[in-house]
Amino acid sequence: MNMILLAVISLGAIALVSAVILYAASKKFAVYEDPRIAQIAEVLPQANCGGCGYPGCTGFADACVKGESLEGKYCPVGGQTLMLQIADILGLTAEVSDPTVAVVRCNGTCVNRPRLNHYDGVKSCAIAASLYGGETGCSYGCLGCGDCVVACLFDAIHLNSETGLPEVEEARCTSCGACVKACPKSIIELRPVGKKSRRIYVSCVNQDKGAVARKACSVSCIGCGKCVKACEFEAITLENNLAYIDPNLCKLCRKCVEVCPQNTIIEVNFPVRKQKVAEV
Repeated sequence: MNMILLAVISLGAIALVSAVILYAASKKFAVYEDPRIAQIAEVLPQANCGGCGYPGCTGFADACVKGESLEGKYCPVGGQTLMLQIADILGLTAEVSDPTVAVVRCNGTCVNRPRLNHYDGVKSCAIAASLYGGETGCSYGCLGCGDCVVACLFDAIHLNSETGLPEVEEARCTSCGACVKACPKSIIELRPVGKKSRRIYVSCVNQDKGAVARKACSVSCIGCGKCVKACEFEAITLENNLAYIDPNLCKLCRKCVEVCPQNTIIEVNFPVRKQKVAEV
């Protein structure tokens, strides 16, 4: 009986000493965390998409608290409304940022870009891109395996079964950039949503010379430069046989769309053009 009692007392003493040691260690090595980090984390969407450039929502919250300002910090999922909430918690000013949306810069559908072979490997754009240039004559265009679809956490992008190309649902797109990172061909770009959700962009990334590009795809940019000459606002540049429209300079006049001989320049959410009446 005495042995049992002695064992109980010994174990209790060991437990008490261990508890004191652990308590002292926790106080000595305690890491202080600003309570505002938890406050910001609570209002964040917790999508952990990495669109902000930080490792998850907690990392973003930590960066917001430790930074002297919110300059360069933006949560694409929560948008401007969320950034105003964060600014209110920290007593800072939130930068005004224009909303953006993912844009697929390839119009190489099955009709425009005929298949020359059949890829029978793992359905992954990353793997296919590392093996060869693709099933068509255009080595720059969409591979159609759907890595961008898998990467999207918001069900905002899907492959069109008829065209074989990914399509972005603007209402669902949070502009997190996951699809941009997932595309090995760099054909997906984040562009400003634009006034009334209107956008104009060159739907091609082919840098081959005109004749080669046109042979591979009937709507490829051939680098003719007509759009550059038509633009009065110097919003279009031509480099490596490829035209590019700067969304910050573009005034949405659509003159470039009219002069493009390849129908490569896409206009989104504009009213239908009035048909010109032929003079009698």
